[in-house]
Amino acid sequence: MAEQAVPAAAREWHLAARPQGWPVPTDFALVEAPVRTPGPGEILVRNAFLSVDPYMRGRMNDVKSYVPPFQLGKAMDGGAVGYVVASGDEAFAPGDAVLHGLGWREYATLDARHAVKVDPQAAPLSAYLGVLGMPGMTAYAGLLAVGGLKEGDKVFVSGAAGAVGSLVGQIAKLKGASLVVGSAGSAEKVAKLVDEYGFDAAFNYKDAPVAEQLAKAAPDGIDLYFDNVGGDHLEAAIGALTVHGRAVLCGAIAQYNETTAPAAPRNLALAIGKRLRLEGMLVRDHDALQPQFVAEVAGWLRSGELRGEETVVDGFENTAEAFLDLLRGVNTGKMVVRLEG
Repeated sequence: MAEQAVPAAAREWHLAARPQGWPVPTDFALVEAPVRTPGPGEILVRNAFLSVDPYMRGRMNDVKSYVPPFQLGKAMDGGAVGYVVASGDEAFAPGDAVLHGLGWREYATLDARHAVKVDPQAAPLSAYLGVLGMPGMTAYAGLLAVGGLKEGDKVFVSGAAGAVGSLVGQIAKLKGASLVVGSAGSAEKVAKLVDEYGFDAAFNYKDAPVAEQLAKAAPDGIDLYFDNVGGDHLEAAIGALTVHGRAVLCGAIAQYNETTAPAAPRNLALAIGKRLRLEGMLVRDHDALQPQFVAEVAGWLRSGELRGEETVVDGFENTAEAFLDLLRGVNTGKMVVRLEG
């Protein structure tokens, strides 16, 4: 593909105000900004799909964490896939499809070392933001490397209809779990977990206390808990875990928008007698697993043994609303924004 003309300006999303509790539309601003022609070692990418993810909520707070907070009045960032428009690096040519970290904008000029070529013929481009991207790798590494999944394990997954949770349950079944239970926030999602993703049981956490529903779904307890929610889900899992049980602490979406301390878990002392292992995880610690992950998960996708569900929102101007919908649990599977054109 020949090098394309570089637009003079394009749109990007800025953080206009730090949210107090739940974010609102006025916390975001859609602005037009100059598009910079790439210099030596840089590429300019026209984004095709953007990722919105729960971890982004934490970056809207001005607190020290494992990733720097978003800056007020500046473009936010996140996973994105798109096509190279202009290149100042011999490793990339116009037309190449790439995965990179400068989302929340229509065009991105970036250091070519921070982009990875992807093959849109091998999988849909958006899959590199979901099942073959960070969420898929999180599920794979969290379950196998951190959680130490063993054949015959009884597994509970919270946020099970989300981008990570839906893959955790499927991979657990493919790797020989004897029981996989998931929680989700609607009857439709619960039905999908069982009927389409192959979970053995699922429940709507809004219907009754989580501990009560988990006890019915897993009467003999659980060996491994994959936590995307925290709060009452973590408390219920601690109660249900067997001796030497493991919990993978991946996310805590239940408290991302809270302004007070979480009410649960209140039963952490059980971890002593049960000799539980509760371990936090960051996907970036497991880069060494990447080749194994891509090979195995791509194989499952080709064979139809694993499904990578997406909720696609059309239009760059709807990115902030897509993020808010993600926090509300509107999505099933990975939430992505498809840019026009």
